[in-house]
Amino acid sequence: MKLSQFKFKLPEELIALNPPYHRDECRLMVVHRKSQTIDMYQKDEEGNPLKDEEDNPVFLDFRNVLDYFDEGDAFVFNDTKVFPARLYGTKEKTDAKIEVFLLRELNKEMRLWDVLVEPARKIRIGNKLFFDESGTMVAEVIDNTTSRGRTLRFLYDCPHDEFKRELYALGEAPLPHYIVDRRSATKDDLADFQCIYAKNEGAVTAPASGLHFSREMMKRMEIKGIEFAFITVHCALGNFHDIEVEDLTKHKMDSEQMFIGKEACDTVNKAKTEGHHVCVVGTSVAKATETAVGTDKLLKEYEGWTNKFIFPPYEFGVADTMISNFYHPMSTLLMETAAFGGYELIMEAYDKAVKNGYKFGCYGDALLILDD
Repeated sequence: MKLSQFKFKLPEELIALNPPYHRDECRLMVVHRKSQTIDMYQKDEEGNPLKDEEDNPVFLDFRNVLDYFDEGDAFVFNDTKVFPARLYGTKEKTDAKIEVFLLRELNKEMRLWDVLVEPARKIRIGNKLFFDESGTMVAEVIDNTTSRGRTLRFLYDCPHDEFKRELYALGEAPLPHYIVDRRSATKDDLADFQCIYAKNEGAVTAPASGLHFSREMMKRMEIKGIEFAFITVHCALGNFHDIEVEDLTKHKMDSEQMFIGKEACDTVNKAKTEGHHVCVVGTSVAKATETAVGTDKLLKEYEGWTNKFIFPPYEFGVADTMISNFYHPMSTLLMETAAFGGYELIMEAYDKAVKNGYKFGCYGDALLILDD
C-alpha cells in the first residue's frame, strides 16, 4: 500500500490534549470486521439507540467493552513502565536551554545514556549540560549517534539507585510533541501517562490503548471470568517518526525490546485452543504477539527485539479482537489498525470519528475491533 492512502484531515480541536476525568469514560467505537458494520451508540434491549434528556443518542463509552466479552476470553496487556524521559537543561557558558530526551541507559557504572537533544546543532562532543540550579546533576556529551542523538555521561558520584532517583526527579512525563507543543506537561501526567498495571520500566512513551483501563474495570473483568496475560514491549519513539517513502514496503521501523513469558503464552493459547476470544490491547501488543507467533498460530516465549512493521494486507495469527486508539494521519499506528480491521472499514470508522467529534491521540477515544 501507499503512504498517501492513509492521509485524512484531522481538525486541530480533535487532538486530545488531556485525558478524560476517569480513565474508563472515554468514548468507544466498535467495528465488526465480518459484518462490516460500525457501532457508536448505546442500545436498549430491543436494539434501539438510547437517548439522553435532549433526545440525542448516547455514545458508547469504554466501560461498554465488557459487553462484548465472556468468561474464558483473554486480554493481552503491555506492562511496560514509562519513565520521566524528558528533561530540560542548560548548556555551559551560554546558558542555552536544551531539551534532553532519555532513550535508554547504556552502562550503569559509567552513567552512560543514549539520548536525543534539541536543538541538536548547539550540542557538540565535550559540551557539558547542567540540569538543576545547584549544579549537582551534570552531563558531558561524549559521542554523536544520529543527527539528534548523543551519548551522555552523567557526572554524579553516588549509588546507582540514588542517581536514578535524582535523575528522574528532574524529568517529566514524555508526552508526544503533538501535546507538549500545545501545552506543558504537568505532575499529573506522570500518573495519567502510565497504565495502572505498569510494572517493567523501559518505555519512553505509553502503550496508549492500555491507559483506558481503570482498577474498577479490571476488577469487573476479573469477576466476569476474563483472563489476563501480560507481556512487555518497551515502547520507543519510532511510531512517531514521519514516514518518508510512498511505498510502505520500503519503510524501516526502529527496534523495540520485548519479552513474552511462559505464563502469558499459556493463558493466550488456552483461550485460543478452547475457542475463546484473544484481545490484544494496543498496537504494541499486536506487533509483539505477531513477532512471537508460531506456524501453529499459537504464542511462543520470546526475549529480544522487534522491528516488525504491519500494514494492510496482513493476516494476524494470534488475536481475533483488538483495542486501539484513534491515531494521526499517515502514522504506523493507523496502518497497523487498518491491517487488523481491514483498510476500507477502518478508514470509514475514522471518517465517522472525525465527523462525530471523537478525540485522537494517546489521551483520545478508543476503537474496539471484533471478528463478527
